[in-house]
Amino acid sequence: MDKPSYLNFDKSKYHWRPDVDYRAHPEAYRVGKGEQGVLICEPYKGELVPHWRFKTPEIARASSEAIYEMFLAYLGQGDFVGADMARKFLQMGFTRARRYANYKGGRKYDPGDKHQLEQGTGDPVKAECARIFYEAWRRAEAKPAYAKQKAAWKQDRG
Repeated sequence: MDKPSYLNFDKSKYHWRPDVDYRAHPEAYRVGKGEQGVLICEPYKGELVPHWRFKTPEIARASSEAIYEMFLAYLGQGDFVGADMARKFLQMGFTRARRYANYKGGRKYDPGDKHQLEQGTGDPVKAECARIFYEAWRRAEAKPAYAKQKAAWKQDRG
């Protein structure tokens, strides 16, 4: 039986901390894998969460455009942490919308015994929402300025 990775999660080894202001202390930020830290890193989380929505394709389009514009603004200010956080929110828009497209109610695991639920029971409208976020995420990843800043950050800080 496949168990979710969060069941054996070790908080002491997690790089991101909710008590750190990552704008004031960008040196504490790590790029990590995928969406790691996205719902912890303040003040960016607080700036991005109000724009992150994917209930309908129209809402997803407005949301992804707003977050992408924030990504560009952070990038233009030389704020790599903000740009990376915005990129993570675009990625998370894709992955969460896909989860709702694949699983009824977005639940991948049974809350009782933690077994994986049947795929293909979700909302097909969310597949379009996922596609919208995917395109914005890929556009952000493809920005040469972002790729350059990310490579330098990872080399210098991890």
